[in-house]
Amino acid sequence: MARLSGSILTEDAELKTQMTALLRGGAVPVTVTDERPSRGSVQDVVVVDGRFGLEKAIGQVEHVRSLDATVGIFFVASEASPDAILTSMRAGANEFFAWPPSREAIDEGLKRTAARRASSPSAQLPAATVAFFGAKGGAGTTTIAVNFAVDVVRVTKKRAVIVDIKPGLGEVALFLGVRSRYTLLDALDNLHRLDGEFLRELVVKHKSGLEILAGSDSFDRPGPGDTAGLEEVLRLLSKTYDYIIIDAGSHMSTCAVTALYTADTICMVANPDVPCVRNAQRLLERVRQLGPAEERVRVLLNRAAEPFPIPPAQIQSALGYPIYHMFPSDYKTVSGALNSGVPLTMSDNSDMASQFDRFTRRLIDPSTDIDVSSGRVRSTLGLQRLASIW
Repeated sequence: MARLSGSILTEDAELKTQMTALLRGGAVPVTVTDERPSRGSVQDVVVVDGRFGLEKAIGQVEHVRSLDATVGIFFVASEASPDAILTSMRAGANEFFAWPPSREAIDEGLKRTAARRASSPSAQLPAATVAFFGAKGGAGTTTIAVNFAVDVVRVTKKRAVIVDIKPGLGEVALFLGVRSRYTLLDALDNLHRLDGEFLRELVVKHKSGLEILAGSDSFDRPGPGDTAGLEEVLRLLSKTYDYIIIDAGSHMSTCAVTALYTADTICMVANPDVPCVRNAQRLLERVRQLGPAEERVRVLLNRAAEPFPIPPAQIQSALGYPIYHMFPSDYKTVSGALNSGVPLTMSDNSDMASQFDRFTRRLIDPSTDIDVSSGRVRSTLGLQRLASIW
């Protein structure tokens, strides 16, 4: 899925807020920036507000079109009059919307824009961004994110970076057995000089070839004041890497929300126990409220072993999503890998390593035909307790 950047040309704060939510929550992820289009720096999508002055808005459309022939220009008017539609299209607008537009209409416009940008001769393939989010602490989110990231490099032979956005207790670098002089905060605190070259100085390279932007040592950051900076960091990383993997932790913080908006794929990691499934249900409902398209969500069941405390079918029913992949429970193998700092995917030929190989190949290429079933469901333990909670 292509990921787009966008800007909104309006003086109406309410329109900007609502349009930002529509763009971020669409079927095609859009990173919304306050940067205005300029020569050499034009977003993929530019929304022009034409409700209160057609002549001025048409001038903006013409200006943006002169900067980039392939940019998608979304023109917004108070009503869909034939004159306004014709005039905006002649000026260079690609899409016309009467305010307020429906999510379906915006989604269709974004899909057309993404296809048009992708077919452009000068188009650069966007990085694929995968965010891992845990239903609770200790669910295995970092373990899965780290091993997936290492396996992406092994399978694709392309450039990948893993970003640890958890404040204070980020463990990505620790799990990979590396030390980093710099962290995500060094990027967030130097946005004025942030570019591809500076970012390369901040990452540390793992022996697998995976690059790491380590987590913060501060318990207070990244925080609410860092969301715009984080979005900019992820945008710049997408110009350098083929894959961006985000360890978003298990708290629905403002920075975690930014990661979810940015991600092409959201992997919710849960265990087959009542507290975890309950949390996953609530967090997934929050994801739906935020707007990221439901087709981006993948539910991962970690430490799944027969007899299941809660049958997978019951978990799927409670969450409203199918289980995309089930990782078996193997404490000895996993803890050994964590303590040694050697990822499972590099340590041996265990079943866990095979599981990650299957999962990685399927996620990066959905057309891969892989049987992800884990056998028969035999236990109904926990059903009565689940029924009392939901």
